[in-house]
Amino acid sequence: MAASDRKNIRRLAAALLTGVSLCVLGVSATTVHAQSLVPAPADDAKLLLRANELIYNQDAQQVTASGGVQMYYNRYRMVAQRVQYDQKTGRVMATGNIELVEPGGNRVYADALDVTDDFGEGFINALRVETTDNTRLAAESAERQPGDLMVLNNSVYTACLPCTRTPGKAPLWQVKAERVVRNGQTHTIRLENAQFELFGLPIGRLPFAIEVPDETVERKSGLLFPQFSASDNLGFGVTVPYYHVFSPSMDATLSPTYYSNQGLLLQGEIRNKFESGDHTFRFAGIHQQNPDAFDLGSSDAQAENRFMAASKGEFQINPRWTFGWDVMVQSDNNFSRTYDLTGVKADTFTNDVYLTGLGTRNYFDLHAYYFDVQDDASLSTVEQQQAIVYPSLDYSYYAPEPILGGEFSITANLTNLSRREDDWYTEGTTDRFPGLEGSYSRFTVETEWKRTFNTFNGLLLTPILAARADGLRHTASNVPGGIYLGDLESEGSDGRYMVTAGLEARYPILMTYGESSHIIEPIAQIFVRPDEQMAGGLPNEDAQSFVFDATTLFERDKFSGFDRIEGGTRANVGIRYTGLFANGIGVRSIFGQSYHLGGQNSFATEDLVHAGANSGLETDVSDYVAMAAVDLPQGFTIGVNTRFDEKTFAVKRTDASLSYTMPRLQGTLVYTQVDPQPEYGSDEANDVLKQSMRFRINENWAIAGTATWDLADKEIIKRGIGVSYADECTIFTLAYTDKPSDTAANDWTVSARLSFRTLGDINIGSNTADYDQDYQYQ
Repeated sequence: MAASDRKNIRRLAAALLTGVSLCVLGVSATTVHAQSLVPAPADDAKLLLRANELIYNQDAQQVTASGGVQMYYNRYRMVAQRVQYDQKTGRVMATGNIELVEPGGNRVYADALDVTDDFGEGFINALRVETTDNTRLAAESAERQPGDLMVLNNSVYTACLPCTRTPGKAPLWQVKAERVVRNGQTHTIRLENAQFELFGLPIGRLPFAIEVPDETVERKSGLLFPQFSASDNLGFGVTVPYYHVFSPSMDATLSPTYYSNQGLLLQGEIRNKFESGDHTFRFAGIHQQNPDAFDLGSSDAQAENRFMAASKGEFQINPRWTFGWDVMVQSDNNFSRTYDLTGVKADTFTNDVYLTGLGTRNYFDLHAYYFDVQDDASLSTVEQQQAIVYPSLDYSYYAPEPILGGEFSITANLTNLSRREDDWYTEGTTDRFPGLEGSYSRFTVETEWKRTFNTFNGLLLTPILAARADGLRHTASNVPGGIYLGDLESEGSDGRYMVTAGLEARYPILMTYGESSHIIEPIAQIFVRPDEQMAGGLPNEDAQSFVFDATTLFERDKFSGFDRIEGGTRANVGIRYTGLFANGIGVRSIFGQSYHLGGQNSFATEDLVHAGANSGLETDVSDYVAMAAVDLPQGFTIGVNTRFDEKTFAVKRTDASLSYTMPRLQGTLVYTQVDPQPEYGSDEANDVLKQSMRFRINENWAIAGTATWDLADKEIIKRGIGVSYADECTIFTLAYTDKPSDTAANDWTVSARLSFRTLGDINIGSNTADYDQDYQYQ
């Protein structure tokens, strides 16, 4: 074959394959997926052409391939019954069961094709497109017109797979349009006489043409899908969001919501992107039409004009350092929670300004906090009792090289805070003082060195040396109206220290029986140190929540924070077991006890919040603690963490959980039981059971529920139920949650979401993401 013939055939392939693909670009834009532009054929691109007959007519200047035509060119593959290229008219024509496979995997089917070799004009008959992400489009015909226009006539689009059991059955949903016009110059797609069909039935028709951006436009201003909500005091709500693009790095969403009970809520969000970070500004406001719908005397009922403004930003100073903030102000103490405002609706919103740094073996974490407590109280008393932290600094450093063969670390903490109101209350038989009016500052530096020696017979010995120093200052001269039996240090500056010498001995024993393996590890520790200085005489801000169980048995300092220090000589003794059986069952457990050997027992001293009281450590011989967990190959995991009385073995505290994952059923069951702790501030037993479950009815339908029971008071704290449907193109969820609360404006909420893949979501209720998490719909 002459070189000119090969050149003409190569041009035929380029015109045909690339021309069809350009038509597909216009078609696939309606699928709401960005498509990459068709790569220009390379001069050295290889052409593979197979046909029963190939004719080149020099006089007519036509190239014709017929009979089982197969073409491969520039990573495109195509089959057809007949292909012809007319050099005079510059047209490429193909007929008969055309199938084109693009480099990306999309497939195009047609009965006939007629396109110019410059791709300016063209026609495709009986077009079908199947994309790699299982979206499908069909049209009676497609035309490429001058002015970079692509027109589809009588088109149908869906993201649902065809029914294999009943061929020809209408998909779950589809979008039909008489004409779809893609304008390559304005980068828009216009749908004329479009209608949406569900189960083959028309649900809605647009009597007017709508225009949307094409696949080359990443963002375009316009209306978004509406959202709906329903609650007891706000009524039925309709939100119509509007999205606006200011620049490539700045956009905004304005979301007006009309509530049948309260009127128009206006909220918006402005987003900015920078080279080193991003910033989001949120705002909202409403003039309540019916404040009387809320409980009498609540902050919701007393407010008419309500507003909120919030700012959130984070910037990467360099690969190690990050600076950011998340702050919010509002007109009253419950606006954001009552109206479920995005990003600021938590019961306690934490205003935070921070600077963090992360190195190879050290980190720096600096925060300033203001806690905005959202409740329906007319006065913000609870919020004024919260600490204003400015700042809190944590620093940790680990030496990169061993020192004297061991690991050396430095830990530092700076806390500076103040309160506007005393926080104290009486519960059980004691008065508790979580916070005192005034200011409190503490700077702590602690060093630790430890090294593990492996003796000749397998005994592991780890000596531990630690030293700590604190500088403190507070202005709380006395406790408020309650009774405190401790000796509170007078206001001013103080200092304290703690040095510790410890030794840990472990003797792991490995036993194997066939395919089963077991590790039994006796553990003993002793820590020698002086008494805690000023025990109970200083504010306790960060060591209030204290639980003694198997997870804290072998801690050197069992207090949860820096404000208290464990003093005196103490020994911890226990045994740890890990087993894996041949049938796949895994078992792990810990059992042990702690002994106060000398000096003052820090857990038996007075404390403003009675940390350590009724903990099981306030006596010289502690309660027994035990933990056991079993993993079953059938998908069950059972775990129990228990504390027993050291004399009677009576159960003082139990935390048990059961999780299960089976083909149709999955869920968790959590049980917590705590005996009355009158000195710690709880004169009643805590007996709570929490359950969450999801049952898959069939391949598509599932039902889920969650509930929390207070077994002591015999009441339900929280309950909810939801149902979901999901297939390859549609997700539907419906959920109801009832959460009685003394401080919430809305006791019940309803949420629903209908999601059509590639099209968008229709929401009822703004908490759909929360419900998806609760009911495990993901």
